[in-house]
Amino acid sequence: VQLQASGGGLVQAGGSLRLSCAASGRTFSRYVMGWFRQAPGKEREFVVVIGRSGSSTTYADSVKGRFTISRDNAKNTVYLQMNDLKPEDTAVYYCAAASRWGLGSDEYDYWGQGTQVTVSS
Repeated sequence: VQLQASGGGLVQAGGSLRLSCAASGRTFSRYVMGWFRQAPGKEREFVVVIGRSGSSTTYADSVKGRFTISRDNAKNTVYLQMNDLKPEDTAVYYCAAASRWGLGSDEYDYWGQGTQVTVSS
């Protein structure tokens, strides 16, 4: 499966952005989907994961209550609604697909190209 992330940009602290990740192919609903992020000089970190049907999610503590993941299997797309953004959310955000539930980046088989999110203070 090929993934294309979009929706990043520059926003002031407290603002919102909505990321999208469009997948090619007809097997999107078979994959667990996750979002990860990588800030300059830091390792890639887990943000959130959503199950195949969209009913199961797990968030990193740092984004819990501010970010919401959802998916539309009919549109082969997963979304990340980010509210109350903080400067520490600044990073390149990646969507990824996995055959099994997981929070580690090494558990994901397919990756999008990343979209830059910059939050100014």
